[in-house]
Amino acid sequence: MSRHRRSSRPAHSRADARKHFSQNFLADAAAARTIVRASGITAGDLVLEIGPGGGMLTGQLLGVARRVLAYEIDPRYAAALRARYAGDDRIRCHHVDFRDVRAPAEPFAVVANIPFAASTDILRWCLTARELTSATLLTQQEFARKYSGDYQRWPKLTVTHWPTVRMSLGPRIGRDRFRPVPRVDAAVLHLRRRERPLLPDRDLARYRQLVDIGFLGVGGSLAASLATQLPSRRVRAAFARAAIATNAPVGSVAPDNWIALYRALS
Repeated sequence: MSRHRRSSRPAHSRADARKHFSQNFLADAAAARTIVRASGITAGDLVLEIGPGGGMLTGQLLGVARRVLAYEIDPRYAAALRARYAGDDRIRCHHVDFRDVRAPAEPFAVVANIPFAASTDILRWCLTARELTSATLLTQQEFARKYSGDYQRWPKLTVTHWPTVRMSLGPRIGRDRFRPVPRVDAAVLHLRRRERPLLPDRDLARYRQLVDIGFLGVGGSLAASLATQLPSRRVRAAFARAAIATNAPVGSVAPDNWIALYRALS
């Protein structure tokens, strides 16, 4: 959960670096093993790790994965990891902000203790990476619950990508497993690219347009928002076929119901 912000200002001491990058590193080997097991990675996988810090998770990944690409924004930790694994062809450590990284052109997984402050940016990066097969993101527990739908409400980002990527809640990791100790607990947010998308490729753009309209927030309900650009009678009939209440707020409509609604409107 090493949190950081973009800046060109150097950090001169460890305390300065922690403040500058808002670092909270995983400090429990058992928790690291739990995360790697939950990821489902195998010996044939290429794995990207974001913010490895002191390398607690890195060592566990190297015990399983074929190859690890680690991206660390703090130059001191990047240099230390390079020195530790010098001569080991299974790992490359890059001193860079992960948000500036170009995704590999081959299938890969992400397993990482990600920065709280950059969680949304990293989630979006993963969702748009064409060759990503899965992502296991340790982040703020509230964030993981939100995007997995654990609150029985679903944000636009989850609904938009649901036809191609499934998001689910993984293990909780207590805040006492980090150093320094953060204010909140963490949890794993799983992303898994579907082998068979719920909609054909030719429908994805139109589905996402429907989601954009639905999340306009007009009229207090999903049906009201859709009715601003579609005939009301058609909207009511589609809601009936998809078994969605016409007064349902947009956030209460589960992703699978969105798929049914799109099909009904089509």
